[in-house]
Amino acid sequence: MFKKIITLFILNLFFYGQAYSNIEIKARTAILQDFLSGEILFEKEPDRSIYPASMTKIMTSIIAFDLIKSGDLQLDEKFIISEKAWRLSTAGYSSMFVMVNDEVSVENLLKGIIVASGNDACIALAEGIAGTEEEFAIMMTSKAQEIGMSNTNFSNSSGINDPDNYSTVRDIMLMSNYLIKEHPDFYEWFSEKEFTWDRTGGDPITQGNRNPLLYKNFGADGIKTGYLAVERYSLSSSIMRKGRRLIAVGSGFETKNARSRESLKLLTYGLTNFDLIEISKSDLPLDNVEVWQGKENTVKIYTKEDIFKTIKKGQKKKLKVKVVYDGPIEAPVKKDQKVAKLKIIYDQDLIGEYDLLAQKKVDKVNIFSRLIKSLNYLIWGDV
Repeated sequence: MFKKIITLFILNLFFYGQAYSNIEIKARTAILQDFLSGEILFEKEPDRSIYPASMTKIMTSIIAFDLIKSGDLQLDEKFIISEKAWRLSTAGYSSMFVMVNDEVSVENLLKGIIVASGNDACIALAEGIAGTEEEFAIMMTSKAQEIGMSNTNFSNSSGINDPDNYSTVRDIMLMSNYLIKEHPDFYEWFSEKEFTWDRTGGDPITQGNRNPLLYKNFGADGIKTGYLAVERYSLSSSIMRKGRRLIAVGSGFETKNARSRESLKLLTYGLTNFDLIEISKSDLPLDNVEVWQGKENTVKIYTKEDIFKTIKKGQKKKLKVKVVYDGPIEAPVKKDQKVAKLKIIYDQDLIGEYDLLAQKKVDKVNIFSRLIKSLNYLIWGDV
């Protein structure tokens, strides 16, 4: 048995034109992630504490989506509107315009939160799920910790001004990533440009989405704006372009126009400076490895996860992908047995290493066949 190395050539690249040499984003803090590879393409003080404002509502929605996914909450379930929720529809905040004792469905409350950014809808949903907004905020913080948001605490469901409601753009990025990955169908609601609520006892109310990027022909499909006087303007945004998704989060933009302009600039930077490379798709055969004394001479190998890498544009030649194993692999081989390693090398540096598994079992041949194979190997070097 001896170590074998198979070098693979990766050709599935996305090209987006000429790259910038550098970039300056006019925000206090910002981050940009390539969604499929998970790699950070730009950051500016990403762990600086911020007040997330209405970006808080992403987590409010996630709590409901998780409960719906588990079967503990239904979209057509109705919650009764409290006076506390109603007061936020009359105090100049962004609102869905609920009325006391209205019975509003979970689906309408969620769309009121996602599209209309209704603070009243947030409280109504929080109270309906947890009994009080305070208990719901505990659920939000617990979920934040679960998904790795280590610098975040939620004290309310809407993001209205509270010094104990804080986060970072890195944590908001992690939250946005979780939303898109775990709830892709519900995530489509974040791209809806308007929501009409046929409210009780009044004319229907139609409100537009506050995300300015949705109205530009750029491919944006989310996620959530925010504003507080102390924090200024913020935005968690995402685009999908030819199968590639980017997530950008920025806070401390001075004006609405700056928020829109600088977020577009950041997303464009990701598209034009980097290539996304597909290395492997989960459960699909990547290559074959040789098998010794098996009923088959080779077995297909695969990775359990999708593997993508992001590299600087024009640096394709610096990327190498190798399958490394001590082989031939001696039979019997079990299905899903670890038989090799996938090593990804960029500019002579190892940037990733993953287990490669056998796609099916390979039984050992009988003693007579093993003898013949051994003689063939001794004579011809043939397995």
